Amino acid sequence: MTDDSVAPTSSSRRRALLSASLAHAAHDGMTDLIYVLLPIWQSQFGLSFALAGLARGLYSAAMAGLQVPASRLALRLGRKTLLVAGTVLAALGYLLAGQAGGFVGVCLALLISGCGASTQHPLASSLVADNHEGSTGARQALATYNFAGDLGKMLVPALVGLLLAWMNWQHCVTLIAGLGLLVALTLFLLIPAAPPRASDTERHPHHTEPSGKFGSGFNALLATGFIDSATRMGFLTFLPFILRDKGAGTASIGLALSLLFVGGAFGKLACGYLGSRYGMLKTVWLSESGTAMIIVAILALPLTAALAILPLLGIFLNGTSSVLYGTVPELVGRGQRDAAFARFYTGTIGGGALAPFAFGALGDVTGIPLAMTLVAGMVLLTLPLALRVNSALKSISE
Repeated sequence: MTDDSVAPTSSSRRRALLSASLAHAAHDGMTDLIYVLLPIWQSQFGLSFALAGLARGLYSAAMAGLQVPASRLALRLGRKTLLVAGTVLAALGYLLAGQAGGFVGVCLALLISGCGASTQHPLASSLVADNHEGSTGARQALATYNFAGDLGKMLVPALVGLLLAWMNWQHCVTLIAGLGLLVALTLFLLIPAAPPRASDTERHPHHTEPSGKFGSGFNALLATGFIDSATRMGFLTFLPFILRDKGAGTASIGLALSLLFVGGAFGKLACGYLGSRYGMLKTVWLSESGTAMIIVAILALPLTAALAILPLLGIFLNGTSSVLYGTVPELVGRGQRDAAFARFYTGTIGGGALAPFAFGALGDVTGIPLAMTLVAGMVLLTLPLALRVNSALKSISE
């Protein structure tokens, strides 16, 4: 270790993990609130499935497209400044959505909120990774950060699903915007100062790729994340419509999403543990195969049975991401992590942005059940890609 390198203290590690987890919970909660609102917007504005998917896709496109610029801007303004500002912007987008008088206004508000959301994943992830540099718990810390995101996904849709029984959707999103602004203030007070950066080659002698080039192993990981995200977002976008056709109401859909995200939260912790113990390859094969099988089962089952297995689907559907996120810092050096996480999230969230519109357009032609069956088949494309990532990890460790 160089003389000017100082290991993060246990206090800074705790503050980094807590602030990153809070940001993840708030941003993911605001992101996945859209799933509860889509059937409402479809009915109120007379939308096709493709336009409903477009609304979700616009948010994801803004979030994905600004990941890399956000990581570069953070080098000038600092992670803390940009992460707080992004949280404020994400909340303001929902505040504007609550004032929108039509579908175009809602879409513009979602674009604004998605721009703010672009800061969270690359900056919060690298905040955790850098503050746990050299720690044996680095992968588990990232899994905990990932777990927090699903807590937000679980709590915010459930809260709004309940509130919709007493107030309209405009008031609900305005309330969520206020909570987002409160989170931004908390992050401003909580995020620790950035630790000094050590030499990449000193910390990771095998990571010798030039800046901005991450090798074929990282590219395979990125492709795996793209497909995993596309299938997950494609299914989640239209799950409320599947449940509605089985007889579920708005409150039941909110409950269903909460059940799914409860499973997802524990799945991210479990898969983070399994990835550390048994390796990336075995864990990804298990989770992705399980995802495909349970999606097909949900399409065939009646409402009560489908609701009962949603937590299990959540474990497999969301658990994979913990393993993929945790693998990023193993493939690149510390000084490249902001850029690597930004590129990774650009690809994964980009897949999530394209999928709702693509599968929505397909669903308009073939029906949603057949489109979701194709989603289940698509997830299996990750299996051969995981083999390539595993090979790259082995070459680094040798």
